[in-house]
Amino acid sequence: MPNGHQLGFRTLDQELPPVRLPVEGTFPAWLAGTLLRTGPAKFEAGSHGYRHWFDGLAMLHRFGFADGVVTYANRFLDSPAYRAARDTGTIAYSEFATDPCRTLFKRVVTAFVPPASGNNANVSIVRSGDEFLALTETPLPVTFAPGTLDTLGVAQPAPGQLTTAHPHRAPGSGDLVSYATRFGPRTSYQVYAQDPSGRRRIIARLPVRLPAYMHSFAITERYLVLAEFPFVVIPVAIPLSGRPFITNYRWRPGRGTRFRVLDLSTGSSRGSYESESFFAFHHVNAYEHGNEIILDVCAYDDAGIIDALYLDRLRSTDAHLPESRLRRYRIHLDGGDVTREPLPGIALELPCIDYGRRNGKRYRYAYGVASTDAGFPDRITKADLQDSTSASWSEPGTYPGEPVFARAPGTEQEDSGVLLSVVLDAAGGTSFLLALDATDLSEIGRARVPHHIPFGFHGSYFPQLS
Repeated sequence: MPNGHQLGFRTLDQELPPVRLPVEGTFPAWLAGTLLRTGPAKFEAGSHGYRHWFDGLAMLHRFGFADGVVTYANRFLDSPAYRAARDTGTIAYSEFATDPCRTLFKRVVTAFVPPASGNNANVSIVRSGDEFLALTETPLPVTFAPGTLDTLGVAQPAPGQLTTAHPHRAPGSGDLVSYATRFGPRTSYQVYAQDPSGRRRIIARLPVRLPAYMHSFAITERYLVLAEFPFVVIPVAIPLSGRPFITNYRWRPGRGTRFRVLDLSTGSSRGSYESESFFAFHHVNAYEHGNEIILDVCAYDDAGIIDALYLDRLRSTDAHLPESRLRRYRIHLDGGDVTREPLPGIALELPCIDYGRRNGKRYRYAYGVASTDAGFPDRITKADLQDSTSASWSEPGTYPGEPVFARAPGTEQEDSGVLLSVVLDAAGGTSFLLALDATDLSEIGRARVPHHIPFGFHGSYFPQLS
């Protein structure tokens, strides 16, 4: 495999205890906490290869910060899927686009009764009360110890067979809000909230005939918004087709996109609003403006990005990815219509904001990754949504991952802080943790990891977590 971006899709078997990393430049002394990330790191089981980037077996990564010192450790998530691959050399559990051989009877049973899950939580990290959770789109969150990266068990399952790895904090209460699709004779979206003690309440149950694949959703101070893209599935097709999960979904652009707006406190429907057909993995943010909701997404014209992320395509020397662009929709709650507003023509994916202060509220800055000439992402971009300008950081031969915003203490300036990104150095065959000044994307420092880190998805910075 060539040593370009393709290195990011090569298995990493090495697990390290906490080691001190060599630092170039400086990491600010106020950065005193932990960056936790999860992502795929093993792409085969014996002689059997996983098919899609989203299928790779999960590995946890921990970067610790104290007085300018950076430490690093990594461990595989000790999941049933990982143990089966390690011990038997087989793919024993269904993943996003890879499926073990099963009988028709077993496919039917596991579609409508929660199966024994592989718990391959390779998408994101959240904290719920005292628990740290690794998440994917299957319903069982995996608990782990943030200090040792030991896998501890599973937490309370989501109320359905498909969920999101991007729950939100309710801006008012701080409760963890999410949704799950419950497949069955009467398929529905189950919208729910969970307080820090683990108490859960169902906010709403929304019947749906053709459920959409929705990787994330939006939240404001009073509302939750589900964007139903026209990438839908006939529920009965999942157990009967014999195909991996995501291959049962179909692009139906004639349906358009429907925004379903719910009142967070009562669960009542504020309305359903029709818009053009498009697709997105990630919402950037949303907020209320009078009787309107402003909703920003990283939008694609269609769902072709899912096919573009199969590993055989990503590993090719001429891999080209559809480009997601920052797009804004204005939902007129009383008028019933949706308008698309022009934003700077900025390519952006894996977005982040000053989440702790701006989630669900008016904001100005968004950060993410972007690519040159539709290749693999090779730059970090900052978008100024007020001035319609952008800035970027890039370095030849390197491929940055999702930037994570760590805000500086003692200031209300929205972009005062540091961006942390795991960057693949293809030529060097390793990765490094990059720290950028979030105000102008100038480099502050980097900490070199002794091996490459395969491309992951999401992480979270936890201040004061040692």
